[in-house]
Amino acid sequence: MKKGEHTRDRIIQLSAALFNKHGYSGVSMNEITQSTGIQKGGIYRHFASKDEIALEAYDFAVSVVKEKLQAAMEGKVSHYEKLIAFFEVYGNVVDNPPFAGGCPMLNTAVENDDGNPLMLDKARHTLCAWKQMMKDILHEGIEAGEFRPDIEAQSLFSFMIASLEGGIMLSKLEGKNEHMGYATEHISAYLKHYLLKNSSDPVE
Repeated sequence: MKKGEHTRDRIIQLSAALFNKHGYSGVSMNEITQSTGIQKGGIYRHFASKDEIALEAYDFAVSVVKEKLQAAMEGKVSHYEKLIAFFEVYGNVVDNPPFAGGCPMLNTAVENDDGNPLMLDKARHTLCAWKQMMKDILHEGIEAGEFRPDIEAQSLFSFMIASLEGGIMLSKLEGKNEHMGYATEHISAYLKHYLLKNSSDPVE
């Protein structure tokens, strides 16, 4: 990697942690220079604005979470376990989140619901990607005979994502992982009781 590319990546990676912890409006260019050790002139050689840094930093944060989710799903035998992996990745969100500051999508969506439209679009894109990933796993499970074919997919995605993001938010708010534990427990029970083709046969 060339020196210029290394510097650019360093700015993105360190800024991503700042933005995810403190929000877009809570991070100044001065804080970015302090965190990276690169003066403003050096930063502006790679980025035209704070907006550009924030957008690429968001993409980096999401890519890290995605890699950890994919790693969590590796080796999972059932599609049920792959869906639960979404929750397992955030099981210790208080002390060891998959990315510093928690869920990039949640943090960005909450801060920018009436704020930066470019950042809000990024969060919406991530939501669509998560839903598509869940949809693919579910359909593969149906084809494999693991899930019933009469699943109401859209309501399931909404329920799972709302439970996941709600568990993350409450756990971070109170500094207790128990809310993620409750979310995981109830989603697991829901999947076992309603979605397995043979619901009387529990998944181990």
